[in-house]
Order: sequence, then structure tokens, then C-alpha cells
Amino acid sequence: MIYDISQVTTYRYGSPVAHARHVLRLTPIDRAGQRVNAAALDIEPAPVERREARDFFGNRITTVMLEEPHEMLSVRVAARIVVERGAQAAATPPWEDVREAAFVSADLSALAPAHYLFPSRLVSLDPEIRDYAAESFPVGRPLLDGARDLMHRIKAEFTYEPGATTATTTPPMSFALRRGVCQDFSHVMISGMRGLGLPVAYVSGYLRTAQPGAARLEGADAMHAWVMAWCGGEAGWIGLDPTNDMLAGDDHVVLAIGRDYADVAPIDGVIVGGGGQKLEVSVRVMPL
Repeated sequence: MIYDISQVTTYRYGSPVAHARHVLRLTPIDRAGQRVNAAALDIEPAPVERREARDFFGNRITTVMLEEPHEMLSVRVAARIVVERGAQAAATPPWEDVREAAFVSADLSALAPAHYLFPSRLVSLDPEIRDYAAESFPVGRPLLDGARDLMHRIKAEFTYEPGATTATTTPPMSFALRRGVCQDFSHVMISGMRGLGLPVAYVSGYLRTAQPGAARLEGADAMHAWVMAWCGGEAGWIGLDPTNDMLAGDDHVVLAIGRDYADVAPIDGVIVGGGGQKLEVSVRVMPL
């Protein structure tokens, strides 16, 4: 699939912001099964300082400083991306074997399983969520089979409800509510599988915008989140979308990868002034 992607993020402030520093994680990069033909990131008002870099996980980050008083910040992303994920692994080792391999791996690269085994800033290893996940992983079950069963259960037993949670809602809170959005479903799945000793990463990105006659995916026309589970050396990382109960395929465009939402937040930083603020986000992912 070839996609034209546009995203407009707008902050409207209750009073002028005198000074601001932001870190943006909104520029896609080439990844396995994904090639960026073109990408542009425009910011208004124009920053007095702008730097491009990569973070530890390989994501592209843009650091900007604004010194002009402003009551609105607008960030526009435009990109053309080719996605061709190919066939997913048909078979994976028993989950216990994957767990053992993850803990003895000497790999320390950005996608090494060791980085995605332990608690992170927004994902604790909650015993109740671990026990819930364990029901999908009986002795000897292939890792991907168990992960798909857990994904199916989250989809069936949790309610997708924008506004029920916030960006700071913890996995135990959303697990107790049994409701939330893609970030919450992904955090719950990560917490449960990491609690069993399995490496799972958090992915931010986009879903194909619904076309006439096609089923609309939950999370389309907005930023989306899903997980990647490490399934062993040969199978590698496989994406799973618990919000839509599906493997991540050509409908999914990866923007950033980390341990949880805190590692991939699209925009963060510090402002001086501003008072209250209102956030508006518009996303279109149109297949060519």
C-alpha cells in the first residue's frame, strides 16, 4: 500500500505563551516493511531553534524552541509512505522458550528484547493483569497463539470509549475500568505479557482512513497505538492491535516505537504562560 498521510495538531492557549520548548516525535522513518518516500514537518509560529536527531529507540525527534509570544501552536505533518509488511510468521516457539531466550540474549541494540521486559515509566507489572494474561498462556503454547488469544480477550471484554481515560491513566486503572482507548488496551497487554517475562514494545502510528464500503477500524482518523511482541529469533517482532483484534499489517503505519506511551509521545515539552489549553488533532491516511 502507498499512503498519503496528513496530520494537523493544534494547541490553542487561554493566554499568550511567552516561551516554549517542545520535543516532537512526528516524522516517520524507514522501518522493516515500511519506506518513507517523502516527509515534511511544518511548525507555526516558526521556531527560533530547530534540531533533528534520533532517540535511543531509533525514532526521529525534532526539538524546537519558540520565543515569539503566541496563542496557538500548529504542527503539520505530510508524508508519503509505502507499506509492505509481507506474511507474518505461521509458527512460533513455546512462550516459555521465548522467555528464556529473551533473558539470556546478549543483544543490546534498540530492538533488543531486554529493553522491553521490565517496568517502564507508564507500565507497571501489575499482578492482577499478569494473572489475567496468564490464562492465554498455558504450558507449551506457542507465543503468537497466546498473544493473539490475549488480544482477542481484550477486544471482547473491554469497551472502546474515548474520554473514559487520559494520557496518564495507568494500566491497573484502565484494567479495573475495562474501558479506554488504544493506548490503554496496549498498556494492559504490555503489562500482562511483561509480567510473564515476555518482551513487548509500544508502537504509535496511524491506521488507514476508512474507505466507502470498507469496515472502519477503531482508532482511524486519529493517532493510533498497538504493541509488538518478540516471538523469538526467527520470527522476530510481530505487531498486534488489541483495539481491533488483528495483526498489524498493511493498514498500519508505524511512527515511533518505545517501552510505553511516554517514550513515543507525539509532542511534549515546557511552556511559559498559556493558562488553559485546547488540543485538536486531525489525521488522514489515504491510500493511493
